[in-house]
Amino acid sequence: MNIVVMGGRGLVGRNIVERLRRQGHAVSSASRASGVDVITGRGLAESLAGADVVVDVTNSPTFDDLASFEFFRTAIANLLAAEKRAGVGLHVSLSVVGTGRLDASPYLRGKALQERRIAASGIPFTIVHATQFFEFLLDIVNYAVRGQTIDLSPAFIEPVASDDVAATIARVAVQAPLNGSIEIAGPERARMSELIQRFVRDIEAPYEVRTRTDATYFGAVLDESVLLPGADAERGTQGFEAWRGRSEYARADW
Repeated sequence: MNIVVMGGRGLVGRNIVERLRRQGHAVSSASRASGVDVITGRGLAESLAGADVVVDVTNSPTFDDLASFEFFRTAIANLLAAEKRAGVGLHVSLSVVGTGRLDASPYLRGKALQERRIAASGIPFTIVHATQFFEFLLDIVNYAVRGQTIDLSPAFIEPVASDDVAATIARVAVQAPLNGSIEIAGPERARMSELIQRFVRDIEAPYEVRTRTDATYFGAVLDESVLLPGADAERGTQGFEAWRGRSEYARADW
């Protein structure tokens, strides 16, 4: 199959490209570095010529402001229009567990709009909802830190290794479209504030983590179960300790 991975230079994108190429597929990695910009539309038509499948793992550079919403609104409009012109047969998109339940977050409001546009496009599709990546823990820290203090919600999360997510996306990219979504989560459940406290301690970051029920998560206050997947979610294989032992993201230089 001829597959184009939008955002193919990123953490998940690189992994997906490598997996699909090992399977023998013709895979192109598209990103701004390769001259493809989903916001301006530059290079989109050329990158999708002859594509059977498009995998979209592009992401907003910001998380908690209206710019994140605008990123998804503009990017999905440009991408779907280019896919229709190219006759793409399957659109696969990475999204987030909790999308559609947290309208106070501009980022997740943008992801919800993205999903609605995909479903209404007429292009066969599969959406993969993932829980928070373990690699995303650093972003949570950087978002929430104020001085030497990190205020975090006690909401439950089931974080997943990006490698497990990439494996799922690579699989569905070569299967028949679901015209719906699936979920993938990690094998363990923890409260966000407690897991981040453990993570901060393990990497010896000089921060105090405090649990606060009114702490915001990229613009939204959480109830304790809003970020959890359904009972039928797929499960990744790596728990926190396994991931921490092998990931460069768990060895941040503070």
